[in-house]
Amino acid sequence: MALKKGLGRGLDSLFGDNDYGDRAEVLESKDQESEIEIDKVFPNPNQPRKIFDEQGLNELADSIKIHGVIQPLIVTKRDDKYMIIAGERRWRASKIAGLLKVPVIIKDYSDQKVSEISLIENLQREDLNPIEAAKAIKKLMSDYSYTQEKVAERLGKSRPAITNTLRLLSLKRDIIDMIMQGVLTAGHARALLAVEDQEGQLKLAKLAIEKQMSVRELESAVKKYLMPKTQAKAIPEASLELKELIYDMQRVFATKVTALGNEQKGRIYIDYYSRDDLDRISELIEDLKDKNF
Repeated sequence: MALKKGLGRGLDSLFGDNDYGDRAEVLESKDQESEIEIDKVFPNPNQPRKIFDEQGLNELADSIKIHGVIQPLIVTKRDDKYMIIAGERRWRASKIAGLLKVPVIIKDYSDQKVSEISLIENLQREDLNPIEAAKAIKKLMSDYSYTQEKVAERLGKSRPAITNTLRLLSLKRDIIDMIMQGVLTAGHARALLAVEDQEGQLKLAKLAIEKQMSVRELESAVKKYLMPKTQAKAIPEASLELKELIYDMQRVFATKVTALGNEQKGRIYIDYYSRDDLDRISELIEDLKDKNF
């Protein structure tokens, strides 16, 4: 949930009756709040959020026409203009509403800080779809050599949550598009991660959309899809209960789990593909230990 901070006060309340005409200059002291021409403001080209609901923008524009922009945009100066750190949706709606100026708070931030705050602000507001969040996290790691642990610390998320979000990018491109369009949720996507072959992922994704499956229903469909493979390759003599255990472990650990033997005797194998994978599985086990001991 986003934290509401401050109300836009307008140019007159800041500068009295001074007539500034069409000048775009504003005072540049720390955290200065003012109004600047809307054409002097531009969106961050690396803004994590790429999709803006047109109907929602129009509704916000209607509200702005009546009440104005209640919460100022957060911007940082770039040459003679101002780049948006937080508030692009309000800026877009203000343009639709025909505003000539918008209230802003000016921050002196580095590009790295801008990237972090843009991502955090969108995550707090739950404005990002899961793929946008995953791409933004990956970019933070790529641009600033962040580890998953560092990203988790900076965003206030758990390490497994960061890892599982990034794993969504391994899904088939068609499924990623479905998530971007909002026809599949993050929960549906995580259920599909248990399926290794991408054609199987796509088949199940289309089935989920066609039948309007809940996440739990899709998990059941994934379980049925995987069981024949598990039975043929890993646990030919396993009971139904053991098969269900293996599936549940695949879902919880978000990786391949196989078993040899039966409920009386055998071995269970948990695959990991990187140090991050191993650390994530270790953290999940530590969480289980904390809950049970």
